Amino acid sequence: MVNKLIKIALIGNTNAGKSTLMNSMVGKTVSIINKKINTTQNIIKGIVNINDTQIIFYDTPGSNFLNSSVSSQKKLKIDIWTAIEDVDCILYIIDVSKYNYKTICSDIKKINEVKKSIIVIFNKNDLIDNKFILPYIKSLNNLNLVEAFFNISAKYRKGLKELSIFIKSKAQSNKWIFDKGEISNKDNIFMANECTRNAILKYLHKEIPYNIIVRNLLFKSLNNNDIKIKQSIDLTNMRYKPIILGKKGGTIKKIRECSQNEISNIMKSKIHLYLQVNKLND
Repeated sequence: MVNKLIKIALIGNTNAGKSTLMNSMVGKTVSIINKKINTTQNIIKGIVNINDTQIIFYDTPGSNFLNSSVSSQKKLKIDIWTAIEDVDCILYIIDVSKYNYKTICSDIKKINEVKKSIIVIFNKNDLIDNKFILPYIKSLNNLNLVEAFFNISAKYRKGLKELSIFIKSKAQSNKWIFDKGEISNKDNIFMANECTRNAILKYLHKEIPYNIIVRNLLFKSLNNNDIKIKQSIDLTNMRYKPIILGKKGGTIKKIRECSQNEISNIMKSKIHLYLQVNKLND
């Protein structure tokens, strides 16, 4: 049997539902979701194997970074374009409840410069009357840059079967990149660190820099299948430490509990999480 492979970049504005779509397609949480901020800071790959076909999804930062000239966002911009260059086709994901024709057209025209197949995904169709979507399709179809359109709800898994069939049909004969049992390019330590980083941003996204670093100190499976984790929240400026700790340690307690619960849900184990706050490079 000849194996097939297709690599797909998930592109779209912040909170369009890229991570939700990837998690739904994979069937497990491989990319953390946080509605309040631009959660995805790295290219996270989700792997789906259907019979002889391997589909690799690239979850990317928001498409609002495509043309960013802000120096602090340079890495995010590079990551997006690296993903676009590496894949076979692009799923451009739109939060259909926040449709903005001008922004969408600009993004599609920019992405089209790399001459990859573009598939437009109208996501969150549970939030809008579907009668509005047909005019959206007609207007974007006039660009003559989009191969296909899909109307889905990634959260409720509506329309994903049809999308999977279409994606699989585009796969070409090639060796698989990941082993059959793998579902992500990131390990459990990365996921645990991401859970804590997002818990911090959930409670403090207005008070501290979004590019905060969480570093693993210990990740150990115990005899009873529990997992013991120690992490360091690394700060470039220690003036943020009292904010993270909170009054009588109340804020870091909430951060720990939130992260611990999220890690437990992902890894299906009881988690014992310990956090400390340090200066970066200490």
